[in-house]
Amino acid sequence: MTTVPTGSDSPESARGGRSGAAVAPTISAMFPCYNDAATIGGLVDVVHAALAPLTGELEVIVVDDGSTDGSGDVLRDLATTRPWLRPVHHPVNRGYGGALISGFAAARHEWIFYTDGDAQYDPAEAALMVPLATEAVDVVQGWKITRGDSWYRKLIGRAYHHAVKLLFRLPVRDTDCDFRMFRRRLVVDHPLTSTSGVICVEMMRSFRDQGARFVETPVHHYPRPSGRSQFFRVPAVARSAAQLLALWWRVIVAPRLRRGGS
Repeated sequence: MTTVPTGSDSPESARGGRSGAAVAPTISAMFPCYNDAATIGGLVDVVHAALAPLTGELEVIVVDDGSTDGSGDVLRDLATTRPWLRPVHHPVNRGYGGALISGFAAARHEWIFYTDGDAQYDPAEAALMVPLATEAVDVVQGWKITRGDSWYRKLIGRAYHHAVKLLFRLPVRDTDCDFRMFRRRLVVDHPLTSTSGVICVEMMRSFRDQGARFVETPVHHYPRPSGRSQFFRVPAVARSAAQLLALWWRVIVAPRLRRGGS
């Protein structure tokens, strides 16, 4: 993995000239959505307004991951007046990673941008990533300036980041910052498999192993305006822990054992 410096730690630094950037990149913007009926409509309009002036082609994909709050109906209604919106509906919940996998598979353009459907990130800041997506870059990775969560979630989040960074040798500053733009080929050539939040670790490790060139940029993170996170529920934590262990064995331990036995 190659890290390309941004030259500044302020979001405004990404507003600089697009020297070396591809002309009019094509982008698939994607949101996973689980019980986000209160926020998803505004998010799709914001990201479209932010990216449409900067792209040659743009589609917005929302994966309704078995929501029970009417999110699916909201998306169907929005799609009748927004031809650029492509909802994907899961009859049952497949987990955060499962929603991302479906969204990535549905994407048709050169670059994929994604963030969450709960409005903790401002999708308008996706426009700040476009100038960074140059010919010399494969991944534009956000990092949270401050985390808009309770103190205990901040503590758990930092502990988790440092643990996976050590276990998986991830050099990115903020592994679980779900505000990214990357070349679609990275997930076409090496499809992801984790169905929980562990997919973020799998993604960063996969991109690293493919020799992807990274640039990192700061983004804002806000308190969740409605609903509640699914991550801290016992079944979700147990599933994530099991998948994290299996991933560590598959990408770190097993290759070492094979090299040792050869």
